[in-house]
Amino acid sequence: MFFFMPMVFNEIIWIYILAAIIPAIFLLRYIYKCDTVEKEPPQLLGSLILYGVAAALCSVILEWIGSFILNNTISRESPYYILVLAFLVVAAVEEGTKLYFLKRRTWNDWNFSHLFDGVVYSAFVSLGFAAFENIKYVFSYGLSVVLPRALFAIPGHLGFSVFMGVFYGRAKMCENYGDEAGKKRNLVLAYVSAVLLHGFYDACAMSGTKEANIIFYVFVAAMYVIVYRVIKKASAQDRPIY
Repeated sequence: MFFFMPMVFNEIIWIYILAAIIPAIFLLRYIYKCDTVEKEPPQLLGSLILYGVAAALCSVILEWIGSFILNNTISRESPYYILVLAFLVVAAVEEGTKLYFLKRRTWNDWNFSHLFDGVVYSAFVSLGFAAFENIKYVFSYGLSVVLPRALFAIPGHLGFSVFMGVFYGRAKMCENYGDEAGKKRNLVLAYVSAVLLHGFYDACAMSGTKEANIIFYVFVAAMYVIVYRVIKKASAQDRPIY
């Protein structure tokens, strides 16, 4: 019996981990298949997933600091509290760490040679982030959170990353063509677009009102449709950036 208990415990742990990461694996595979012109090396993609985990770990610390400052600055009863928390603490931090590690790993990598690579790289970092975050949620709240997070949270992270990746690829192309202003503009757009989408998503989810829930579901449905079309268009129009 004492030998049996550790085996059962290990099986439960693996069930929790697999339940948390399978949605991210499914979306990673989808993005990988959409990269039809030139596949990225597995070593690079694997490292991007790990960089996404690093971004998640950094975000935990930075969000704790941001929440501490927010709670000592604005009352929780203030109508602005959720907006500041969603946009300036959660979204700004998480998308900032993703972009930091994305750029650190891929900007000067010789494999970054096509426009759609920006989407692929951004998605792999973001889904590495989402998978780690999902493991944390599943172990904290149990298997009951698996389905809603598989339908909303993980695809949401992918959605934010697609917009970031489109502008990120354009920024790299601008640099290759000597357009420094275009590079900076697109890097800013990569960050701001992801923050605005992420912040609006979180603000609706955190509000908890009936009206906010309706807006949330409409927003998520619209974003999924738009993101699907953006991925298809970006994949079809992929081209070298040098």
